[in-house]
Amino acid sequence: MTQKDATSLGATLPALPSDLIVQVPKGTPSKELSYQEAIREALREEMLRDERVILLGEDIGCHGGAFGVTRTLWAQFGGERVRNTPISENTIAGAALGAAIVGMRPVAEIMFIDFSGLAMDQICNQAAKMRFMTGGQVKVPMVVRMACGGGAGKSTAAQHSQSLEVWYAHIPGLKVVLPSTPYDAKGLMKAAIRDDSPVVFLEQKFLYSFKGLVPEQEYVLPLSKCDVKREGRDVTVVASGYMVWHAMQAARFLADEGIDVEVIDPRTIAPLDEETIGASVRKTGRAVLVAEACRSYGPTGEWGMVVMEQAFDYLKAPIVRVTGRHSPIPYSDSIERGVWPGLQDVVGAIRKVMQ
Repeated sequence: MTQKDATSLGATLPALPSDLIVQVPKGTPSKELSYQEAIREALREEMLRDERVILLGEDIGCHGGAFGVTRTLWAQFGGERVRNTPISENTIAGAALGAAIVGMRPVAEIMFIDFSGLAMDQICNQAAKMRFMTGGQVKVPMVVRMACGGGAGKSTAAQHSQSLEVWYAHIPGLKVVLPSTPYDAKGLMKAAIRDDSPVVFLEQKFLYSFKGLVPEQEYVLPLSKCDVKREGRDVTVVASGYMVWHAMQAARFLADEGIDVEVIDPRTIAPLDEETIGASVRKTGRAVLVAEACRSYGPTGEWGMVVMEQAFDYLKAPIVRVTGRHSPIPYSDSIERGVWPGLQDVVGAIRKVMQ
């Protein structure tokens, strides 16, 4: 078949068909929620289910937080359980840690992941290690919510737009979650709140308005299992967060050229479901790895080693990575768009491994 011109797709995601990612089984009673609404519903349901669940963060009360995720929860549960905090990330994380140790299940919001460096000691040196250091006597059931990534325009710029999931994935004792759909966001948030270990829950800010079907009945997703968003036979694309949508769009686009793409969404960056990734590449023989984070020491390097260790003898072509540029995020919209990997980059990478 004649190849389509991928450059016509642009660097940003085109209008998304409603059926691009469908995870709810046909016939299951469901409703349409945005990514933001799905997280809010998970928080609400868990607060109703367990009175130990409390929320902490800057302006999360009547203002609903910077992105409106906690909107309406303050009115429903009151200021004792939806608590505004000072502008102090180490205080937010430290208070959540203390609450978790004494039996609460706090969900702490740090407005942007870029600011979380101020809370690194509380999260990485205390929360992550306490259960191990006490021989399991102390549990730390806390969740730290953080907005991450770019795509929200020039107002976020260099200090509000980074993809820093590997900071936390490197620390033993922490679980790191990065959902790509409303379905995943709700199910994984509920699992994170119920987990007895500290969970870093990352929310790609550009996805807040994305909508999808969510089951009406309760469900909880595992924190250590990849999701096969699309099955295919020719090439495996491993993608996380917003990049999953690029991967799915690329798969649909290239189907007309006879290229059958399998899309794997890790969902949980740590612990990583290595077996699902390895099994997929052993089946297809080709791997394209897509992440918003910059290439140097980013998640695609870890995924690539998983492929090498589990499927090297099955590879028909070298692994190709599609990542953000190794650069601070520019303030200018037009320049910022050149930093992020786009649909055309994913299409080009898939064509490259198919050659």
